[in-house]
Amino acid sequence: MDAVDALHPGMLDSVLGAIDLGAVVLDNQRRVVLWNRWMAQHSGWPSTAVLGRDFFALFPELEGKRLDSAVLQALRDNFPAVLSQTLHKAPIPLYADRAARISGVRIQQAVAVTPLEVAGAARHCLIQVSDVSVAVNRERLLREQALELRSLTFLDGLTGIANRRHFDQAIEKEHRRARRSAMPLSMLMIDIDFFKAYNDHYGHQQGDDTLIKVAGALAAMLQRPMDLIARYGGEEFAVILPDMDSAGSACVAETLRQRVVRLAIPHAAAGGTRRVTISVSVATLAPHSAVEVAGLIGAADRALYTAKRSGRDRVAIDSP
Repeated sequence: MDAVDALHPGMLDSVLGAIDLGAVVLDNQRRVVLWNRWMAQHSGWPSTAVLGRDFFALFPELEGKRLDSAVLQALRDNFPAVLSQTLHKAPIPLYADRAARISGVRIQQAVAVTPLEVAGAARHCLIQVSDVSVAVNRERLLREQALELRSLTFLDGLTGIANRRHFDQAIEKEHRRARRSAMPLSMLMIDIDFFKAYNDHYGHQQGDDTLIKVAGALAAMLQRPMDLIARYGGEEFAVILPDMDSAGSACVAETLRQRVVRLAIPHAAAGGTRRVTISVSVATLAPHSAVEVAGLIGAADRALYTAKRSGRDRVAIDSP
């Protein structure tokens, strides 16, 4: 007896039952002639219930879809196909267990269709279904971790708002967009008044708490999704206000200044006010302006110096 003779039907059934993927063979009329144990387990139908039946009568939702055309191409044109896992994540209603079937959560699938030449019979085709749920979930987790890591590289570790790196990229992007759309672009520079004296008097831990409170209060006042507040460095913050002119930006700046005053954070070393305040500058690029980002930031720096030299706790405006 040679090796081929040794592979009797019982052994073939054992092999098909042991493999960890779905195996379905259809005849040239798309009727099921083989349905292995994996398919029975995950479809809920034993082979006795499906043999001889039209595969697409079992799964009418698949008729006219990509798997239907792949089977047609295999049977008619002898053409194999692999369904894109990106476009067809779970085409066949197959479930990991009873709980998944009740909740409707399908197995993520990789599906391949292969034409089969059968001696003395019309062409058949083999449908192979692999469970790729673990790989898909791993890829999703890796994407989420990558996004989380990316977000961390753009956030200030203390205050939770955008950091200087994020600001630098955002201001360049908004500057290019402002030029393309011929819209104004404004930015604010914000400095906590007498903050070194605050740290010296209250200690750095309370100084950090105050930075967090001020950053949270400022961020909460920015209503538009495109606005960005970033910690620029130390006790200094920067705000990007796309599509906003100088007058509108000055109103935003004054609102931010008043919001910090209303926090009423005591500051014994602040001189007359005896509470934490901010100085705010406004700089705006007019539509069609040829000024570069450095010029905009320079104007904001000058205005901030003016606000602080003029007594702090105020808003100053400069033009680049």
